[in-house]
Amino acid sequence: MWYAEFEKFGWVLLVPILALFAGCASTPDDYRDPRDPLEPYNRAMHRFNTDLDNAFLKPIATGYKKIVPDPVDKGVTNVFNNLADIPSAVNNLLQFKLSRAGNDVGRVLINTTVGILGVIDVASNMGLPSYKEDFGQTLGSWGAEAGPYIVLPLLGPSSLRDTVALPVDIALDPLFNLERNRIYWGLIAVRLIDKRADLLTATKVLEEAALDPYVFIRDAYLQRRRNQVYDGNPPPEDYEEEWEADDEERYEPALTPAED
Repeated sequence: MWYAEFEKFGWVLLVPILALFAGCASTPDDYRDPRDPLEPYNRAMHRFNTDLDNAFLKPIATGYKKIVPDPVDKGVTNVFNNLADIPSAVNNLLQFKLSRAGNDVGRVLINTTVGILGVIDVASNMGLPSYKEDFGQTLGSWGAEAGPYIVLPLLGPSSLRDTVALPVDIALDPLFNLERNRIYWGLIAVRLIDKRADLLTATKVLEEAALDPYVFIRDAYLQRRRNQVYDGNPPPEDYEEEWEADDEERYEPALTPAED
């Protein structure tokens, strides 16, 4: 069943190629983040996604949040989080994190049974944390670098590594392996709206802050993904060391020879 989704989303693998052409466009003279060599393309795609979200998904999510009671909204979120624990267990196993894999399996068993198909997150109350590993994190644990930052059409922030990992994530997602019928499409729509509704507060804060939304989202995404790959303890990045060296050279007082 997963190959149908691979065909459906396989076009995202062409994005890095298309982005290379976009990256050849004229660039400003000021310094550009080395993690984002495709910034002209990415900014254009970010604007496209934002306009589309403001026109369709955000209004629907806002209405959903107003109509659906908080306990029901929480239960819906819990159901989809319970499903996400299944691919998380597989990825923890692929990363040889056997304890975490067992934790994920335990969460699924407890929340599916005692938690009534995941509506109630009983496992968290029992001290079983949610890790939510995906194949992009698995590739990172195997040594694959994140590569350039990429903004995907409709899907939003990503990286070359996470884009390559998408087909595997789709294959492991229980929801994408259901029979294509009205129930399937209904569940896909509800999950999308529920996820967007959970981000409404963050969106409001971002819109009210005096920030460049593109830069804020890019930096937040890359930092979050790096922390996830290294389980919250990432080593310094090469570009950070380069910036520190540049700062030292820039602000070091010039030494002038003493006058006789």
